[in-house]
Amino acid sequence: MEGFGVYAVFAVDEAPRLIWSCRNGWQNSVEIQPFVQQIVLFTRGDWGKRDSVSVELTDEENIPINMSKLTPFSKCLSWETTEDGVWSKGATLTVKVNQCTSELLDQVLTISQMECTPECNPTIVALREFPGKRKRSQGEEEDVVDEGRGKENICPNGSEKATPHRRGKNNPRGGQTRLFSPKEEQTAAATSLSHKAKGKQAKTPSQTAPLDKPSGRWGQTLCPIDPQTAILIGGQGSRMQFCKDPIWKLCTEDLSWVPAETLAEGPTPEARIGHTATYDPESKRIFVFGGSKHKKWFNDVHILDTQSWRWTLVEAQGKVPPLAYHSCSMFRGELFVFGGVFPRPHPQPDGCSDSIYIFNPEMAIWYQPIVNGEKPAPRSGHSACVMQGSIFVFGGWDTPVCFNDMFMLDLGLMEFSAVKTSGVAPSPRSWHGCAVVSESSFLIHGGYNGNNALSDAFIFNTYTSCWSSLTLPQLNSIPRAGHSVFTMPFTCKKESIDEEEEEEKNGLSDPASQMLLVFGGGDNEGSFFSDLITMPVKELRQE
Repeated sequence: MEGFGVYAVFAVDEAPRLIWSCRNGWQNSVEIQPFVQQIVLFTRGDWGKRDSVSVELTDEENIPINMSKLTPFSKCLSWETTEDGVWSKGATLTVKVNQCTSELLDQVLTISQMECTPECNPTIVALREFPGKRKRSQGEEEDVVDEGRGKENICPNGSEKATPHRRGKNNPRGGQTRLFSPKEEQTAAATSLSHKAKGKQAKTPSQTAPLDKPSGRWGQTLCPIDPQTAILIGGQGSRMQFCKDPIWKLCTEDLSWVPAETLAEGPTPEARIGHTATYDPESKRIFVFGGSKHKKWFNDVHILDTQSWRWTLVEAQGKVPPLAYHSCSMFRGELFVFGGVFPRPHPQPDGCSDSIYIFNPEMAIWYQPIVNGEKPAPRSGHSACVMQGSIFVFGGWDTPVCFNDMFMLDLGLMEFSAVKTSGVAPSPRSWHGCAVVSESSFLIHGGYNGNNALSDAFIFNTYTSCWSSLTLPQLNSIPRAGHSVFTMPFTCKKESIDEEEEEEKNGLSDPASQMLLVFGGGDNEGSFFSDLITMPVKELRQE
């Protein structure tokens, strides 16, 4: 244990420097010179009873720039200065070594971890973030950052309701509209600039997550991987701050949350929002693509193998632009990416895409198919789901227009067509939730219309092309956008075999054994949610 130490590299031609050892006590600080552009931290030696190493970077006024942790599962991290030069005037790096704290965990939480997490060690959430592949990611979140500052697309959660900013000569289009009040936006901008470092999440003292559930957020992904488990990745909370607890596991057997930041090895995706996380049941892997973070846009692909619990950063061939608020659908082992917002000119979110990009995981290559038919207009913040060999695309946004149209991409013919619908259709919206609830229908819930977050819900039947509105207190009580909506199997007893057969005949994929789950989002009134709404899918059935 005497050989354990924390080392740092501050330049490519510089040897690693020992910045903490046992003789330093539990904490040590070093000054960072203004010319330093990148910091690489790593540990060496036996961890012993040490649980984690907290690392914090502060500017000359002791304002936090970045914060993270090294753990036995993630022994290395990298930070880079941003275009704004957040430590151009020098900074201080503080290292604090923590003893094992697993005994501090609640007994129920520990049991939950052991039951629901393969090879899980009951550790407290570690704050680590590896730099993603450094390429521009398209579309910053759809909330346009005013004056071309390229900030994150601001979630529908300002301290006051905001009206969309129409494009003008001095108002670049950017992704979505401004969703914070001017006062809060200015505060967020100042905070954002002082917290940017390209390898780690920014420290957000006002945003501290409890151990029993994720902090309030929007723009995250929540991806089911088996009948009992879903993985939460990323998200952004109040004042445009990225969540310090970016990865969680949801155990649906008891609806408990397990912090999962340190459960998987390998290069964890950098903090982001507006990304997609798509699960392949054949290979049992999650594919995380794109997203944005302040002025940084991503087109990287991270893969989480849910069997070995290891992250891999893909070195893909082919070209795909940096995108955020795109859709990503899995079909026959390939990822179909459509739409999204991207930086034009970089780093301003000024362009929406109408292109299809396909990623082949087996070949690790991106390519564009030849697509015929009537293509949807460029958009971002839309939804897409695969049903009956087609991708159904609904809604979205391309400033200043919000959509409520429906398009279908036939995956056999690779042909787009507009879907003529009947019934009561949802109003124009983006950042809504979408979930397949049967073999012939999917749900649309909430979203943002450019002025307000929404709380209504609708079912679309792909056989009849008909919309039906839903009146359900569980779904209609709180407006939210940027939230996650999905279905999971739920074990319950059937009253009879006839009941089970009747449900399958009605095309509801056994709704009595499925639950609809809604997590997170924001209400455009300054609130970010961390609640989890559950309801039986059979309650969505229209009589």
